[in-house]
Amino acid sequence: MRRLLVLVAACSAPATLSELTTAERRADNGDTDGAITAYREAQAKCGALRPARRAKAACADALLGEGEVLAHAGRTQEAIDAYLAVPARVPDDAATSATAIERAGEMQLRAGTTVPAWTALWRVVTTWPDEPAAVDALRLLLEDGRARDPRALVLQMTKVWTALPKSGVADNLLWSLADLGEHELADPAGARALYDRIPVEYPKSGLRDDARWHGARISRAMKDPAGAVTRLRGLLATRDVAWISGSYFSIWLDDAQLELGRVLRDDLHDLPGAITAFEKLPKDYPASILKDDALFELAMTQHAAGNQDKACAALEKLGKQAPGSKYRARRAEAGC
Repeated sequence: MRRLLVLVAACSAPATLSELTTAERRADNGDTDGAITAYREAQAKCGALRPARRAKAACADALLGEGEVLAHAGRTQEAIDAYLAVPARVPDDAATSATAIERAGEMQLRAGTTVPAWTALWRVVTTWPDEPAAVDALRLLLEDGRARDPRALVLQMTKVWTALPKSGVADNLLWSLADLGEHELADPAGARALYDRIPVEYPKSGLRDDARWHGARISRAMKDPAGAVTRLRGLLATRDVAWISGSYFSIWLDDAQLELGRVLRDDLHDLPGAITAFEKLPKDYPASILKDDALFELAMTQHAAGNQDKACAALEKLGKQAPGSKYRARRAEAGC
């Protein structure tokens, strides 16, 4: 019986410290000082919790919570100081440390203290490169730095990527370098080369498909339709992989299917290839908002190929599947 009571007590233990609940309630009621007092009481007790994962979560909530309530109250410098003190309090908690310093850096940036802000943000990227906060810190550096000295920023990002090529933030560093190369340095070929590296070197990156899309876009702008086709087909091939593995479908797939047809028709003058590409979009992506675009482009391509009956059939299908489409009034363009 004694053992049963112990088990029941363990299972019914509170999900978090009562001080944290008190802090949140006081913060919601606008009692900033009361919330800070409660958060600090929680900070003093959280390390004794068991198991260790519960202590880690409670300490993170208590430490970050103090910074949050100070920031919400407009006590900016106090919030920054609270966040900057976090890593010393939880030296073994990379996620919480990275989050705290990223928040401090963002607040410093908004306050106009650029040097401390950049120091904090680069600290996140280089000290905790595998934490999600490193990606957020890099985004802030890119947004702020591109209007200052983009060439210096490129040099620094390249240096960091060279030191951390296998880290969690590495693909985002290449992405940022490509973005700067295209827009600030006017180097589309260099940007495309960087985008091309992401699917190859970081095949599991969340930026993989976006990189293929932008590589194709740049290729077409550079008058390299064959290069655009290669990249679009590489992007579209991920659909089959997703079916097999049960992974996600890229948001670019239907865009890529439509663009492939346009490049094949307008740039490479491959009407049969374009027809096949346009026909696939309504079949493979029946819920796509681009379905009527594909059917209209299919009708126009069939018309150009001399297949008038098929052109009008595509428009008939468009009328049935998308009765409100803007293309219904353009039947004459396809000879129907």
